Amino acid sequence: MKAIPFIVVENCKDEINYYQSIFGGEIVILRKQGEEVLNADLHVDGAILKFADTLAAKPAVKGDYVRVFVSIEKEEAYRTIYRELAANGAINVDMYEAPFNGLLAIVTDRNGVCWVLSYYRS
Repeated sequence: MKAIPFIVVENCKDEINYYQSIFGGEIVILRKQGEEVLNADLHVDGAILKFADTLAAKPAVKGDYVRVFVSIEKEEAYRTIYRELAANGAINVDMYEAPFNGLLAIVTDRNGVCWVLSYYRS
């Protein structure tokens, strides 16, 4: 079994670019309707983040019940991702030194997506 985050956003066409600017990676458009992007994937370092526009996914409500856990391999990348997600969002738990010899933070981005960011030092 493989679990892949499925993130619903308004205006998938623009938001997939927003996430690519933070995480890097390659955008793969899966489904369009005219100029609207309904489904797209973001491939980053062997991981996949799936995105759907609200037109396609038809979410009932926004909620804080599912969080996307991201383990980031380099501290510099961790700090950049943290800063970019928090820039137009909200910091739920500020970055702190975790007991596992690394950093942990929880950030809700501008789309209401909650990210648990972790960095483990070797």
